[in-house]
Amino acid sequence: MTFRRALIAFALCGGLPMAAVAQDAREVEVGYAITYLGFTGFRINFTARFDGHRYDVMSHTFKEGLIKAVTINYDGKNRAWGTFDAQGARPSGGSLSLVVGNKSRSWRALYGPDGTVQETHEPPWNPPPDRAIPEDKRTGSLDPLSAALQAGMAGDAACNRTIPSNDGKRRIDIVLTKLGTEPAASAGVPGVKGDLLVCSVYTKRIAGEFDDAPKEAESKRERPMKLWLARLDNTSFRYPVKLEAETGFGTIHGKTLYFRERPLTAEEKGTMQR
Repeated sequence: MTFRRALIAFALCGGLPMAAVAQDAREVEVGYAITYLGFTGFRINFTARFDGHRYDVMSHTFKEGLIKAVTINYDGKNRAWGTFDAQGARPSGGSLSLVVGNKSRSWRALYGPDGTVQETHEPPWNPPPDRAIPEDKRTGSLDPLSAALQAGMAGDAACNRTIPSNDGKRRIDIVLTKLGTEPAASAGVPGVKGDLLVCSVYTKRIAGEFDDAPKEAESKRERPMKLWLARLDNTSFRYPVKLEAETGFGTIHGKTLYFRERPLTAEEKGTMQR
């Protein structure tokens, strides 16, 4: 288990409700902290705007504190937009901007009704054949935030699914399996409504450009993370509220810092992606 894998899984499951708020023009904000050995390492902030049947969601993941001071820089922004109806989300596109160390890249994806993906990379990405993402693996995949929105609408069924995720260079599956439920009184998470849903989460590489050796990555995958999902508002959506992941050096923890919502202004409605 790695810090990076826990970060990906927690961020991926941080989608926000859509169908339940179709009649509202509102903004929802959720903040998370990821800690390791007692030190805060990452922050993940989500902002989602809904207007009628349109959604525009943004996430920002970044390092802070001691971890930021002693490890390589990381800053990631993901945006997802589209529409939704009674059958679920209809993603239109997603964009990703990453800074790792002193290197940066951006990726924009537009989704066709048949699952095809039209991509733009900056700088251009020209991998060797053995590191490219084949067209059949790319079709139907979504940027991490769009994939999270697909899962977030499942409510009580959120844990039993495999989510195809694509960050432009890496195609992975996020596999969620239900472990059970836990009473709110014993979970230690304030503000939840009803029992918490408990899932195991692991990642499976499909295709693309990975930094570590396949044998190492697949062996680490066999130690799944544990994720708690809970209701925080009056919708049927379950938000990720807590995470635990065991490593060879200690346990990674993820927790909710805040949850808040408010009506959208007329100006904010006008800035939403279409």
